[in-house]
Amino acid sequence: MLTMIYLLFVALNVWFAYNLYKPNFRSMRLMVPSFVAGWLVGELVFFVILLQLVFTVIFIQAGAVSGFFGNLALLANIGAWFFYVQHYLAANETPQVFEDALRSTFGADYRKEIPEAVLKKIPQSVEIERLLKPFSLDLPDVERIKNIRYDHQDGINLRLDIYRKKNETHTPESKKPVLLQIHGGGWTYRLGSKDEQGRPLMNHLASNGWICVSINYRLSPKATFPEHMVDCKKALVWVKEHIAEYGGDPNFIVATGGSAGGHLCSLLALSANDPDFQPGFEKADTTVQACVPFYGVYDFSNSNRLHANNGLISHVRKSVLKKPFNGNEDFYFKASPMHRIHENAPPFLVIQGDCDTLVSVPEAAHFAAKLADTSNESVCYVELEGAQHAFDIFVSLRSEHCKHGVHAYVSYLHSQYLKGTVKPKSKRKSKS
Repeated sequence: MLTMIYLLFVALNVWFAYNLYKPNFRSMRLMVPSFVAGWLVGELVFFVILLQLVFTVIFIQAGAVSGFFGNLALLANIGAWFFYVQHYLAANETPQVFEDALRSTFGADYRKEIPEAVLKKIPQSVEIERLLKPFSLDLPDVERIKNIRYDHQDGINLRLDIYRKKNETHTPESKKPVLLQIHGGGWTYRLGSKDEQGRPLMNHLASNGWICVSINYRLSPKATFPEHMVDCKKALVWVKEHIAEYGGDPNFIVATGGSAGGHLCSLLALSANDPDFQPGFEKADTTVQACVPFYGVYDFSNSNRLHANNGLISHVRKSVLKKPFNGNEDFYFKASPMHRIHENAPPFLVIQGDCDTLVSVPEAAHFAAKLADTSNESVCYVELEGAQHAFDIFVSLRSEHCKHGVHAYVSYLHSQYLKGTVKPKSKRKSKS
């Protein structure tokens, strides 16, 4: 009996290894389990191996690993661990993927355009100590000012947090670059909040002189689109009006977010000053200087048939938009960044993992390509090999390398802003 349990244990571990390389995109029932397994095993591999090793020792001591099948299972388990590690270490290619993409977009010598003092702050390697504490997301030299109210809607106080470096002067004269983080979670209550997402990147940039703002917004199923977008716009207006009080520059704001946040930050960037998303504050300036969406959703209409299944689109239709597509095509298009692309879009860095089972990988690539063909500004596309959805939420080898790549990207844009230089039109995007 114990041997049979051990065989099932090993079979599960072998599936974990297989799922890292061949995640399930097509099944609506299996896409979420595939995501969870690929996400946790892929980014926390050594902790997973350690836990499995403990169970393996217990099985061995209990006599479960015996005979031909028991020993064969043990070898299979060790083989699974080998593929775990191979997958994890592939994340070491991330810096080169980013560098190739940024050079393709801005030119081979783009780093020479970044001030030396800023360039020195962009890490070239990952600290092992950080990897040993994957859920230690905050940095000791960064302060977080929590729960500043920026609006009140439907009985809800809409709030934001500000991250900035401790023991520094933060005055209107400081004019530090600003990052606006919009959390994901399926646009839905209890699946995401400003307290959980984007923290590794925000803490890193705040430690290096940025002012980072993380916002909440009304969530479905109670909220109906475009209420989510209206709240994001109001938060942006608050930032423009008040961030100087915290040391930030209201004239240089980079919007970012993952998943649903990737959709919202992209739509925010592409719908600047759209009065339909700004009821009661139609004349407020809602432009941003750049956008960095992570694994976003770009087309609610699925007009290019790039989704592997209907799970995500069905969720959006039932819980977020609450209207059928037929007869409401314009509403779906208006809510989709893919259909809001225009020549005056700000610079974009689109980040996507090629093993993402929750959103469409081809859609992200298509969005970036279409944006690059239309926009007068730069568009950079980075597709990370082996990356699942939400790979950047906690500290891992991949997420650390990724935040360093984003740091280089936004540092270049900010240096061009300070010089008053027009960004170059992007070239072909890069894929890992």
